[in-house]
Amino acid sequence: MRIEAVNMDDYISQLPEERQEPMKKLVAAIEANLPEGFEAAMSYGMPGWVIPHSLYPAGYHCKPEEPLPFLSIASQKNFIAVYHMGVYASPELMKWFTSEYPKYNSKKLDMGKSCIRFKKVEEIPFELIGELASKMTAQEWIDLYEANYKR
Repeated sequence: MRIEAVNMDDYISQLPEERQEPMKKLVAAIEANLPEGFEAAMSYGMPGWVIPHSLYPAGYHCKPEEPLPFLSIASQKNFIAVYHMGVYASPELMKWFTSEYPKYNSKKLDMGKSCIRFKKVEEIPFELIGELASKMTAQEWIDLYEANYKR
């Protein structure tokens, strides 16, 4: 489901009605918990949070003109997704998340490398996603990114 949007509100307004409220709740949970240094932006067609060039002038190694992506959310055809690069890059954070998830949801975790998928909106653990957003500072993400991905 590709949506052409200029900002998060525009993106959410174009979603089917049943997806709008859960996406707004995800944005609220993330923004209430995300440490300073991240900036809301449309990143790769999705609402997300990035490290702005003012903090990390080098930008994303694949596209230096783009800010360094960190966390995005999207309404896909069959699910709502949370893309968290810190979970992908940090085994400790992945371990924390996978051990906490069963405390919030009895369904099996549906997850790829950085993608956490929720097929039913009523199963989104907003509190847990908010806590996940709080677990890594902008500087910690920059350091981890440089150590693992920057060439």
